[in-house]
Amino acid sequence: MKKIILSLVVLASVLTACKSEKKEKVEVKDAVKIETNVAELNNVDTVTSVLTWKGTKPTGAHDGTVAIKSGGLLIEDGKLTQGQFIIDMTTITNLDLAGSDGAKNIEKHLKNEDFFNVEVYPTSKFVITKVEEVEGKLAVTGNLQIKEITKSITIPATISTEAGVTAFKSEIFNVNRADFNIKYKSKSFFSVDELKDKFIDDLIEMSFEVKTKI
Repeated sequence: MKKIILSLVVLASVLTACKSEKKEKVEVKDAVKIETNVAELNNVDTVTSVLTWKGTKPTGAHDGTVAIKSGGLLIEDGKLTQGQFIIDMTTITNLDLAGSDGAKNIEKHLKNEDFFNVEVYPTSKFVITKVEEVEGKLAVTGNLQIKEITKSITIPATISTEAGVTAFKSEIFNVNRADFNIKYKSKSFFSVDELKDKFIDDLIEMSFEVKTKI
């Protein structure tokens, strides 16, 4: 009888231990919620990713590129849900006059305090906050930070994946530089009498092409 009782006690102890172990595993699994920090994904290919720009004035236009320093795209169930691009403002390049002194002068001017003041603000940032599908395209809302100012903007874009590489491409969108306190020859800050025909348009055309690493 004592052996039977002892066996039952041992069996009960084993069952209790197994039950406790199983419960602990379930609780750990339920409690662990993976919060993805997109900035830490760092899955953007900085070699093939770029921000393009175009600025205009009465006498013509200039265009160029700015490199993407780092970033991450989070794709869940085949859909873009989050993203962040760090833009290296020290790499502003003028393309329409590439290789000339004119291009060097434009690049130097865009980098100084008249425009983006890259010595003080070496990077800009775009952080995706919401993604919606509208008529077969994505309406991507995000916080765009230029210099010390951050504004929420919504841009049209597409996303595709081929051979393991995801490509995020925006259509051209216009950013009003006056919203980011870039005053140089802006009609938002100076009168027509002051500027005459020497003004530079406030709207800057931009577009993103961001690809992930293989």
